[in-house]
Amino acid sequence: MILKYVIENIIFLGLFTVLVWCYTIGGTINAVFFYPKEYQQAAIERGLTTEESIKKRRRIFHWTFIPIMLMALIIIVGVINKADTFKDAYLQSLLFLEIMNIYDGIVIDKIWVGYSKLWKIDGMEDVPFVQTWKQVLIKRSILAAIWIPLSAATAGLALIV
Repeated sequence: MILKYVIENIIFLGLFTVLVWCYTIGGTINAVFFYPKEYQQAAIERGLTTEESIKKRRRIFHWTFIPIMLMALIIIVGVINKADTFKDAYLQSLLFLEIMNIYDGIVIDKIWVGYSKLWKIDGMEDVPFVQTWKQVLIKRSILAAIWIPLSAATAGLALIV
């Protein structure tokens, strides 16, 4: 059972990674909404993007990424794992969301963004863009708390399918 969850999480996180990467197609400046506010402001001031463009791309992200990841989680918990009790569906949802949260903070924010040339934007080399450990821990702690009630909603949806 544990190996099954590990494999499912790898697939779930793979989907997460591919979706994040998709937002960089056409240039990483298209994904500048992922960066700290100070970095976004510097990109605007340097004429690399506009506030309107950042808002638009953030909206596109929220209207595509969140539903896709939500549906993937519901399919894993409700269809593949066939959770038959609210407790089981809730615990699975919480597990997947918390692992995704940790993965996003460490693998995506610190390792991939910190060491990959993909995330470097020309003309912004002098502006720090990798979140500090303090920023990552604060953001991840807030999201960890948010996933507790949201896992209940996901569990409820997983039981319906």
